[in-house]
Amino acid sequence: MEKILRYVIAGMVLLAPATTLIVRGGTGYCFFLLLAIALFAGFSKPFRLKGGLLVTAYPWYTAAMLCFMVYLPLQQAIEGYYLPREFDGLSRLALSLPIFLLLVNLPVRYLKALGWGCALGAIGAGLWAVDSNLHMTINDLNRLGNDYTNPIPYGNTALLLGFLSVMTMRWDDYPNVLVKRVGIAIKLLGLAGGVYASYLSGTRGGWLAIPLFLVLCSLNFGWIRRRRHWLAALLVAIVAMSALLASPLGRERVMATRSDLVMLSEGSGAYSSIGARLQLWRASIHLFEAHPLLGVGKGHLEASLKEMANKGEVPGFIVNQRAHSEFFSTISELGAVGVVCLALLYFGPLLYFVRYRKSPQRDVSTAAYCGIAVSGSVIIFGLSIDVFTVVMSTALIALFWAVLLAVITHDTRQPQGNPGRGPIG
Repeated sequence: MEKILRYVIAGMVLLAPATTLIVRGGTGYCFFLLLAIALFAGFSKPFRLKGGLLVTAYPWYTAAMLCFMVYLPLQQAIEGYYLPREFDGLSRLALSLPIFLLLVNLPVRYLKALGWGCALGAIGAGLWAVDSNLHMTINDLNRLGNDYTNPIPYGNTALLLGFLSVMTMRWDDYPNVLVKRVGIAIKLLGLAGGVYASYLSGTRGGWLAIPLFLVLCSLNFGWIRRRRHWLAALLVAIVAMSALLASPLGRERVMATRSDLVMLSEGSGAYSSIGARLQLWRASIHLFEAHPLLGVGKGHLEASLKEMANKGEVPGFIVNQRAHSEFFSTISELGAVGVVCLALLYFGPLLYFVRYRKSPQRDVSTAAYCGIAVSGSVIIFGLSIDVFTVVMSTALIALFWAVLLAVITHDTRQPQGNPGRGPIG
């Protein structure tokens, strides 16, 4: 029974990223099945949850996962309103803690299913992109997404899955050369699929994470050891970004950005994409100045913007539920306390990934670099979108952090040996 349960858990770790962009609710089903296993199997000896680990080993990670779920009910109690739907997405962060405690009881080989899940998820996104490109016209006004995800989170998630697919190659052990070649080909196909899906989604903000991903890949595989290696990596990053921006859709998105900036400089860009965002961000700052400590309340941004529009303080077309930036949504809705919570969320898990990035154990250092990629992408993606508003994205990110920290926790208990014999093991 114990062995079967281990395989079920590994299956959920694989399916969570594999289904996130191709099955509505796929990540959520995997998340809650893992949570149910954690809560019920956690009373048995093989999977017993050791809550003390959260306080003694990972206090900043624990604080990051809990802070919003402590603050949001408190804010609503102080402000005198009740919007339970605002707890939905962010509750996944707190609920991931029992999952993390469950995963640390598994041998690390089961947790490595995450890498194959990322590869399958990115390949699925790539196949959907190919099919969409064959049956519809992809352009600046008609970008790739699906029926439950708009182009920005779709493209960002696909890009992250693609790079995690490649970075986790260093985890893999193969029985023979043929199987190794097939495995490497699958994960490289995952990278191609993720990048292609991101390209067709036209998510300009997400593309800013590509240089970070390339640097982390180079560090993870040990390619950057001398100055010329750094220069080569920089050249690859420049060529990759240039190729992306020189492609038809990339060029179209760049020209749209240039057009927006020209219109702004001429004072006529208020209705452009960038112009609307800037006005929305200015309005968010104004709301923060009026409510500096607690903000206007989670879920009250749209009503507050509508009130400002009725007074003629902002144009009506910028009235929105979100500020199209994690930071500006946070300062307007949650105030200074919310900014502290967001900083904890950004840097709490990141602290441990940075700490273990140079571990002599291959599994630990790979998990650390993948964790830096996840945390870094969350920060970069959050510049132009509210990442944690999308429940699917929040659940997936919480699972990534839980699995990767579980790998680190498991392997740091082992003797300091077996660092791996090469960049791919």
